[in-house]
Amino acid sequence: MRLRAWAELLRVSALFTVPGDALAGAASAGVRPNRGTALAVGASLCLYEAGMALNDWADRDEDAVERPHRPIPSGRITPKAALTAAGALTATGLFLASRAGRPTLALSTALAATVWAYDLRLKHTAAGPAAMGAARALDVLMGATATLSTSRRTRAKLPAGSAAARSRTTPSVVVPRDSAVSAPRGAATGDGWGSASAAGRGRTATPLDTLASKLAGSAGWAGGPTEVYASRRAGPPGLPAWLARSGVPRGALLAAGLLGVHTLAVTTVSRREVYGGSVGAPVAALAVTGVLAGVVGRPRDPGVGAVVAGGLAAVYAGTAGRAFLHAALNPSPQLTQRAVGGGIRAMIPFQAALAARGGAPGIGLAVMGLVPLARKLAKRVSVT
Repeated sequence: MRLRAWAELLRVSALFTVPGDALAGAASAGVRPNRGTALAVGASLCLYEAGMALNDWADRDEDAVERPHRPIPSGRITPKAALTAAGALTATGLFLASRAGRPTLALSTALAATVWAYDLRLKHTAAGPAAMGAARALDVLMGATATLSTSRRTRAKLPAGSAAARSRTTPSVVVPRDSAVSAPRGAATGDGWGSASAAGRGRTATPLDTLASKLAGSAGWAGGPTEVYASRRAGPPGLPAWLARSGVPRGALLAAGLLGVHTLAVTTVSRREVYGGSVGAPVAALAVTGVLAGVVGRPRDPGVGAVVAGGLAAVYAGTAGRAFLHAALNPSPQLTQRAVGGGIRAMIPFQAALAARGGAPGIGLAVMGLVPLARKLAKRVSVT
């Protein structure tokens, strides 16, 4: 019973919506998942659970009236234990992030501050949904930055003059046969799935060279036989100076923004899950779902990734859209709560679609493998 109480407090069934943040961020930035990705996932899980424990601690008086069955008001977990857990999980998350480098630690600190600010102050204000959206966006950027920083350190540690060092001084470019992206001037493309190397000066040229110089030496990775990461995928043409210096890969900014918008929509609906009665929030969330599915399901470059992204975007639209539509037609507390749960579960196919859109369909399909586990556990512990 005690383990079940903690599972309810931490909403463990919603944990499966967390790993996809880092993986989608890494794929969108064009970096192969590595040790940094694992550290980012671990940090994200800890900070997410810290937010859950802190949320119930902050809402303990309100829950005593509206949700007396929750672990704290029912007496199964003490407020002190919940607050201690929130602090310990936050500290653990920041420690794990620090192992991936200073930029990752900076982003994790911003994420933790956002989570604590939301639970303690912003939740019942107009800024609450935006804060939650920002938290998800920061989580995506943290995963991308941790992966990229680790990749750079790994290349720096390779023995000088070794074959691995020569091949990994800068990432190889992978250009699919059906890609509309052209190789940079001076680069010689291979057989369609191979590396492109430049003639002259004996160094590898990549479409990320310009991006690397703008991001203070940051470089992406074109990994796997089905990925293509070119300068046109790098995101907007310019970045604020502070963001460029931070090491945040701008290729992940779009993915972070899209997931943040989805989170904002779900959080807005959740504000009425106890009493229901809101038609506008589910209708707005339904419209947002359609727009997001259209964006993520239609990447610029054709190929396997585009097909997978389109299919995953359809799954996302069906998961979230159906739940929001039911709540809009009948805004009862029960259907509103189901809409919130559907929006949370829809994050997994959305993250998977973002990874496929970023040129990593294999990662996207792997993320989708979490869906059956999440569905099975959600039958025992509610995600809301």
